[in-house]
Amino acid sequence: MTTLQDILTPGRTACRVQGVSKKRLFETIANLVSQEIPALSAHVVLDQLNARERLGSTGMGGGIAIPHSRVENCPAPVGALLTLADPLPFDAPDDQPVDLLFVLLVPAEANQEHLDILAEIARLLSQDDICRRLRAANDADALYEIVSSESL
Repeated sequence: MTTLQDILTPGRTACRVQGVSKKRLFETIANLVSQEIPALSAHVVLDQLNARERLGSTGMGGGIAIPHSRVENCPAPVGALLTLADPLPFDAPDDQPVDLLFVLLVPAEANQEHLDILAEIARLLSQDDICRRLRAANDADALYEIVSSESL
């Protein structure tokens, strides 16, 4: 089974990102991913994140969102972890703005693996103590360390 340690790298972890809209935030995420994984163009990642979001918000409530999508040419599951400098509206079920995001991209054919990893991300982010620690982190290295030490 793929773990969060398998899909997240320090290079795809960003702390206190400035974002003025969901669109700009998704552009930042797409660039973050494509810089580390050239097979995934920023344009394709952005299109897929936007397409998934049009189906329904990936905001989970409590200031958390888990944007996710299946992506052609994705070589393996890919994660990105971000905290935001200022919370953004995300159409979450509780109408609370989002300041903590864990992004998941998976190969187009990875149906069950997609669901399994989403469940692991949701389990991690359902823990109030972990979310408090992530929000209090001062840099990307601290964010990465928190997730790496907590995932199985």
